[in-house]
Amino acid sequence: MADEPNPLGEYVRARRELVTPEQAGIPVFGVRRVPGLRREEVAMLAGISADYYLRLEQGRDRNPSVQVLESIARVLRLDDDATAHLLRLGADRPRRHRSRPRPRKETVPPGITKLVATLPLPALVEGRCFDVLAANTLATALSPRFTPGANRLRSLFLDPAEQALYPYWESAAGGMVAGFRESVGTDTDDPRFIELVGELSLASPLFSRLWARHDVLACEAAPKHLAHPQVGGLQLNRERLSIDGAPGQTLVIYHPDPGTDAADKLALLASSIATTEARPTAPTPRRHRAVRPHAQSSSD
Repeated sequence: MADEPNPLGEYVRARRELVTPEQAGIPVFGVRRVPGLRREEVAMLAGISADYYLRLEQGRDRNPSVQVLESIARVLRLDDDATAHLLRLGADRPRRHRSRPRPRKETVPPGITKLVATLPLPALVEGRCFDVLAANTLATALSPRFTPGANRLRSLFLDPAEQALYPYWESAAGGMVAGFRESVGTDTDDPRFIELVGELSLASPLFSRLWARHDVLACEAAPKHLAHPQVGGLQLNRERLSIDGAPGQTLVIYHPDPGTDAADKLALLASSIATTEARPTAPTPRRHRAVRPHAQSSSD
């Protein structure tokens, strides 16, 4: 059992380290050697034995009750999304002798592909690991990284041009990491997930720090402020809609409030795309073959 994954223990340990004694109402005397709360303090506040809590963190007990998990969630000051994630981890039972799963191919339903192409708003389809699976031209105009084959996480952490699109990009990065963890849930043996987390942990210190926090946030509708290089600041609403028949895939649509400056700027961006697409391309110059002189005959 020692070599089996222990996501529940990793999660409660990471969240325990983020709660200060002051937040938990515990008086502090002298120097504390550990960040956040001690194990025995969490156990005391949750109403369970210190030995039982230790077994949970170490993965030696993998069958906690919902009541115990909810008590721990209260002590760790988890919100609704984080509590739901904790309950999912507690319900997930390790499967012994699992073979390494194959990468899952994510295919966008044909009807959704057609819908995305015809929408008059920036729209794209994301996979469960935030891979861009489909996008329309207005989405790509909003960000060149909104294009099939790109990954939203990789772009945000490794591409300076994408970072410049977000005035508060570190805050945006934190929200995306928390959404990524919520999207994957307990399915952490997915090869795509393993590959992406490994790559970003090595390439981005910020991603590594954020990932270690174990923050969880449901990806829901939210306003987004973008600093577009062509039209300037854009305040857009982002909607995320699950796609029937395609588990893990999400249709993402950006739209402005009617009559706002952002609506005018988005219309301007759409107009520039239409103008570019309508502009005739210059014909390719015809290449004429050189005429070679006839060889002089012996009778000339």
